[in-house]
Amino acid sequence: MFLNTLTPKFYVALTGTSSLISGLILIFEWWYFRKYGTSFIEQVSVSHLRPLLGGVDNSSPTNSNSSNSDADSNRQSVSECKVWRNPLNLFRGAEYNRYTWVTGREPLTYYDMNLSAQDHQTFFTCDSDHLRPADAIMQKAWRERNPQARISAAHEALELEDCATAYILLAEEEATTIVEAEKLFKQAVKAGEGCYRRSQQLQHHGAQYEAQHRRDTNVLVYIKRRLAMCSRKLGRTREAVKMMRDLMKEFPLLSMFNIHENLLESLLELQNYADVQAVLAKYDDISLPKSATICYTAALLKARAVSDKFSPEAASRRGLSTAEMNAVEAIHRAVEFNPHVPKYLLEMKSLILPPEHILKRGDSEAIAYAFFHLQHWKRVEGALNLLHCTWEGTFRMIPYPLEKGHLFYPYPICTETADRELLPTVFHEVSVYPKKELPFFILFTAGLCSFTAMLALLTHQFPELMGVFAKAFLSTLFAPLNFIMEKVESILPSSLWHQLTRI
Repeated sequence: MFLNTLTPKFYVALTGTSSLISGLILIFEWWYFRKYGTSFIEQVSVSHLRPLLGGVDNSSPTNSNSSNSDADSNRQSVSECKVWRNPLNLFRGAEYNRYTWVTGREPLTYYDMNLSAQDHQTFFTCDSDHLRPADAIMQKAWRERNPQARISAAHEALELEDCATAYILLAEEEATTIVEAEKLFKQAVKAGEGCYRRSQQLQHHGAQYEAQHRRDTNVLVYIKRRLAMCSRKLGRTREAVKMMRDLMKEFPLLSMFNIHENLLESLLELQNYADVQAVLAKYDDISLPKSATICYTAALLKARAVSDKFSPEAASRRGLSTAEMNAVEAIHRAVEFNPHVPKYLLEMKSLILPPEHILKRGDSEAIAYAFFHLQHWKRVEGALNLLHCTWEGTFRMIPYPLEKGHLFYPYPICTETADRELLPTVFHEVSVYPKKELPFFILFTAGLCSFTAMLALLTHQFPELMGVFAKAFLSTLFAPLNFIMEKVESILPSSLWHQLTRI
């Protein structure tokens, strides 16, 4: 009786409303997936509904073991997505700020600058700073968010004494040219060397003096490295190489600054490939952490030996020679480590200024590498052509899904989130690997929206015919239930069935 009373207008309203609601869900799901890389419905289901439905039982040892393994995997993913200081980072005043003045765009994100502030507090301050007035002022300056307030504090510290960290801040943020920055760093070297010699004599007198010596060492290494970078940017590349070599000999244990990557780039600029190979032999070791600079520079040297005569047509006819095979394997190794780099080297994606921090194997590292090394690949005849012909073959060698790596550990799944924090997504589209498949709920809501919209349109155009189809569909849908009810009525006594219906 209820089905017979329904009019075609009801079916139009029902299907139209269902189409509207599913369309809104589809739009929200798509926006959430584009922004966060996951489905909102799936995330809510796993995070909130699954525990309520008993999906996690802390009392069982099996689940406790699984929770421990989940915790271990979480810790592994955090370590995999550790953010590193960019060894080739630009000068904030002379380069980043000039880009902002010209384009009106901010090349650095707040997250990136906040990480730099933490680095400065870690390397340039210590617990004994309150004993020296200038250092006490600089300790507050590194925590200051306003750039002008930091610069004013640095000038205030210099009025009290020659303070190396004050010169560093002014060279990094106030100097508008590399020449000005170099002059300030040269003044910083004199002040830094004096503090370093004094603290070196007192480092064994207690923990406080040891911390002060560690701070003075970090300051001096930072100043000399930035001075070498100034020489490199001003065209005095041989002088820069000498400064970097001397610095690595004087402080061999300070690998955290990755000075060898600065040295590799300068040697490539000089086309001193024998020395580049010597540096790679020392740092491209299985026990040492890898980087895009290490892997792609090794690939460039292997490609240089064969790229000028390489032809894909000839190679397909006669096969690859041993040297060509070594070059292709080196390219595959580099692409597996960081699959984002080739698109920038082949100029398939536009470059932006590199951030001050990078995520290894991520888009930020790819930008930082290509920004400085694209010119070196172009200088080697045929190297980019060889890369273009072979880099996509890497993905046929990597297991999919990426539970297992081929030459390296499996590609971390957290790189996209970290890169979106490091890179200015306002004008840069973050490169994502592997390409994420659309979540099930987006496909489901898209199908539901299309199906209900089609039903609404057909019901509006052919109300009587669709009404007949709807009644037939509902009758077929409820037929099993009617059959069961009839069987129950025939089996149960009529008096008992009457009592049950009353209840």
